Amino acid sequence: MALHEGLRAAPHRALVLGPVLAQVWRPHPALVHMISGALKDCSVPQSRASEPPMRETRVGRPECIACATGPDLADWRRIGTAQGHAAPAPKKRPDAVDLWVALAAARHGSAVIFTSDPDDIRAYLAVLNPPDVLVVAV
Repeated sequence: MALHEGLRAAPHRALVLGPVLAQVWRPHPALVHMISGALKDCSVPQSRASEPPMRETRVGRPECIACATGPDLADWRRIGTAQGHAAPAPKKRPDAVDLWVALAAARHGSAVIFTSDPDDIRAYLAVLNPPDVLVVAV
């Protein structure tokens, strides 16, 4: 939560991709309460009820091209191809949602991914090969 608090000053809100939200949302009141609180400062790209990815500035609100344009067929194919080349942790199968997180970070550039599965995300990033994505274990 401390890391999340630090992101409040950034011009681009923290992103939670829709499939990630769907994976973690569980019917446990304490978990839902915690996630709901954190989501208030995040953007779920291309979701109607979500906060916009970019915060308002004195001259208006800029747009984030990566957030405004969803994945296209080439992105989904790239994810599928990466699943075939990635080497996730032993006894784990490639995960398309984690790959979409890695690709979304690569599309944004200079991104940081906070994850409980850093080895898997690093395996996917090794295939995608972005120059400037950082993975932080939480």
